[in-house]
Amino acid sequence: MTELPDWLKTALPAPARHAGLAIARLGSERNLGRGGLKLSSPAFDVGEELDPCFSAEEEDAVAPPLEWNAPPPGAQELVLIVEDGSSKGDEPTCHWLVWGLRGQKGMLLEGEVPPRTGKNSKGNSEWLLPDPPEGETRHYVFQLFATELPLTLMPGASRDDLLASLEGTITGCALMVAPFTGSALDDEDWAEDDV
Repeated sequence: MTELPDWLKTALPAPARHAGLAIARLGSERNLGRGGLKLSSPAFDVGEELDPCFSAEEEDAVAPPLEWNAPPPGAQELVLIVEDGSSKGDEPTCHWLVWGLRGQKGMLLEGEVPPRTGKNSKGNSEWLLPDPPEGETRHYVFQLFATELPLTLMPGASRDDLLASLEGTITGCALMVAPFTGSALDDEDWAEDDV
């Protein structure tokens, strides 16, 4: 496995530096934050733990809300890729592939269905709920890419297909990292609630 470029090492915390992250392949020092492009969430600050309502710990969990400011001029489309930067193996676990977002300032509301989605690491086209083992912290890297060309991919495309279609088209990128630590459900708490 190759190593992350230095510009990306400074942008990511040490536990989230999987060399296979999409931004390592598609991004560049020049494009990171270009034109002030920034990704954020009203539900958590950068580096702040994800709420369990966005994880497998809650029965009705959904994808978190996300916001971004205006991309560099000429951006035709925005693409969002969420991966586990602390994954083991050659490729990081892919949690979400989203494209078809307009090339302008915008947002995805909590649980909103995006215009187009691709297959996550489990082979479905949904937000793959974070589900780390009890006591283990994983670091989820939210990566936003501005493209100079609109994508022609059909919904349900694979991560490989999406990355290949983005090669050489990126005009700007942004990222943020959110950790999440797995916990065990306490059976006694459930029993008390039922009384």
